[in-house]
Amino acid sequence: MDHQPKFFENLSGTGKAIGVLTSGGDAQGMNAAVRAVVRMGIYVKAKVYFVYEGYQGMVDGGDNIVEVSWESVSSILQVGGTVIGSARCKSFRTREGRLQAAYNLVQRGITNLCVIGGDGSLTGANLFREEWSGLLEELAQKGKIDEEAVKKYAYLNIVGMVGSIDNDFCGTDMTIGTDSALHRIIEVVDAIMTTAQSHQRTFVLEVMGRHCGYLALVSALACGADWVFIPEYPPEEGWEDTMCVKLSENRARKKRLNIIIVAEGAIDCHNKPITSEKVKDLVVQRLGFDTRVTILGHVQRGGTPSAFDRILASRMGVEAVLALLEATPATPACVVSLSGNQAVRLPLMECVQMTQEVQKAMDEGRFVEAVRLRGRSFENNLNTYKLLSHKKPDAELPKTNFNVAVLNVGAPAAGMNAAVRAAVRVGITEGHKMFAVIDGFEGFARGKIKEISWGDVGGWTGQGGSILGTKRTLPAKYLEKIADQMRTNNINALMVIGGFEAYLGLLELSAAREKYDEFCVPMVMVPATVSNNVPGSDFSIGADTALNTITDTCDRIKQSASGTKRRVFIIETMGGFCGYLANMGALAAGADAAYIFEEQFDIRELQANVEHLTEKMKTSIQRGLVLRNENCNENYTTDFIYQLYSEEGKGVFDCRKNVLGHMQQGGAPSPFDRNFGTKISAKAMQWISKKLKETYRKGAGKVFANTDDSVCLLGMRRRNLVFQPVAELKTETDFVHRIPKEQWWLKLRPLMKILAKYKTSYDVSDSGQLEHVAIHSPKEAETGAI
Repeated sequence: MDHQPKFFENLSGTGKAIGVLTSGGDAQGMNAAVRAVVRMGIYVKAKVYFVYEGYQGMVDGGDNIVEVSWESVSSILQVGGTVIGSARCKSFRTREGRLQAAYNLVQRGITNLCVIGGDGSLTGANLFREEWSGLLEELAQKGKIDEEAVKKYAYLNIVGMVGSIDNDFCGTDMTIGTDSALHRIIEVVDAIMTTAQSHQRTFVLEVMGRHCGYLALVSALACGADWVFIPEYPPEEGWEDTMCVKLSENRARKKRLNIIIVAEGAIDCHNKPITSEKVKDLVVQRLGFDTRVTILGHVQRGGTPSAFDRILASRMGVEAVLALLEATPATPACVVSLSGNQAVRLPLMECVQMTQEVQKAMDEGRFVEAVRLRGRSFENNLNTYKLLSHKKPDAELPKTNFNVAVLNVGAPAAGMNAAVRAAVRVGITEGHKMFAVIDGFEGFARGKIKEISWGDVGGWTGQGGSILGTKRTLPAKYLEKIADQMRTNNINALMVIGGFEAYLGLLELSAAREKYDEFCVPMVMVPATVSNNVPGSDFSIGADTALNTITDTCDRIKQSASGTKRRVFIIETMGGFCGYLANMGALAAGADAAYIFEEQFDIRELQANVEHLTEKMKTSIQRGLVLRNENCNENYTTDFIYQLYSEEGKGVFDCRKNVLGHMQQGGAPSPFDRNFGTKISAKAMQWISKKLKETYRKGAGKVFANTDDSVCLLGMRRRNLVFQPVAELKTETDFVHRIPKEQWWLKLRPLMKILAKYKTSYDVSDSGQLEHVAIHSPKEAETGAI
């Protein structure tokens, strides 16, 4: 990054007033967004107002529009729904209603609105903005406001954030609430799977999504459902027969349960509804299977927001305030969106128009177009689901005569099994023989290798840990034995799923190519570690699950303090020398401080943090939360920090400490880790197939690959999935501390400090640019969005 950082200090909000409202259906994470808007607004010296009950509160005025303080948003981060209320509002749809709303805002000097809602709410906000000057003129004519006010409040700035569990808004990869809704669905599916297996049952699950099949599609991918019905991709004519054949084949393969997921807006190719009851009746009549329907309904909207939603909403809330501060009369109303792991600003109406185009395409039966308009991420999900759920008959599969081995290396990480399943099934679809290596490189050397079939990996997506077994052992001391096993089993390619040891292992194997021809084969690594410390990838499989464990635990710990006033908790997280879990956990849990290795700290900073907490205890917020990465400092241990805080806080607060330990590695994988593992692994296997074709030497009758680009790591970089030769990643790696030299999430570090009321600088170089909504070409869907 050679550009000069740009800081927001010069964006003072002095004299500005910001109103924040939530509108339309509620979604988990809305409160995190409200909290971020309020605290960032106050931080830049703007006045911030709650508008209670959405647009209805804006029209009614009075006590519905209230100036708020820092403490007003304390303890709402972990609460689902929206604490400021949401309501459908008929009167705001009339000019008379909007006139009244404008009057109520002008009375308080509010000319900046932050609207958190769906496309209907945001379209309403845009219309309000366009009419604003006309509304003020009318108010002046009626004598309700003077000419001075018309001039002073001449422009209304609008910034939107999309809060919708359906993820039905074009222009953003994820809307606030979607990830939490997936958590609710997957919790139910996991619970149902255990009971269904006991009785050999078929379950038909109906999930929300009247106009958008995202929840249905992603949950089908995350649980390996047998069939999914979504509005954007109706089944072909005669689907009833096809589905029944598939269900009975699965039963014949000794699969004890079938899961069918139906989006509430599912249709057939003639635009006729497909209901969960209709699907159930069909299965019962044709196959006689014991079948049950479960309609998830509003459960999906409820519960506490996931770590992903809290971080997403906090980032978007801060970005929304920055956008309001930078807005000029010429700036169109914008919406803050997520692209890959970047917050971007897009013109609101471009996104709304594209969202409406999807519906139009579906109404007119242009379903391929509808899927494309939904965006790369949606299309990728659909393609991966199609690839993994339906096994072609053996006669239809190609035969490549290549053998590909899959192994797990390093510590277990939730989502590894989903990655293995995807690798095995895509490999079989591509015509390869797939081999599973038990217990990593150590097992490889001992010949623990067996062929693995399509059915062997059924039901693996929801399993935590590593079913194949995994060891931290590196291959260097077993090179000869591993080469023997590669030769004996005629292994033509390797796929390694793991953490930093997997990366080191691939470096060792590629270095050994000079001595052993057996290692001259394509090798690819998929990053899987809770620490998220692998160079070349912004995310690793397993980190999201660990983050949710930390967040849930912090919630419970904070709750335990609600009865006992004035308590500070010191919590130690995993991660080796990588502070990802401590930093992001602190952002998601609303911590006061997070100590990490990447940002050195001294006794003065510890002292300042204690003083900060002492001040905080004088307010109505009488508890504190401090996270510490396990290796952040060899002298300032968790015990040391606990004792320091205990001593310095005497008479003001008392302390407790908690070491989270291995619970961060366990548990069922989160929806994000299941899907990330599935998609990244499927892509890696397709790369292997391509490399095998390129490096097969007909004359010699064998694969020979010895260039750097035949040993790659597949990682998520900013907005795309990228294959990078491991040899090139060496320059980006701090091998002593086993972390990348540069880490994207360090840019989010000031967010946590700002939201905890510390003075700090925040680099806004990456934000502030209004982009346009891009409609991708079909080719682009393959190149990388996750």
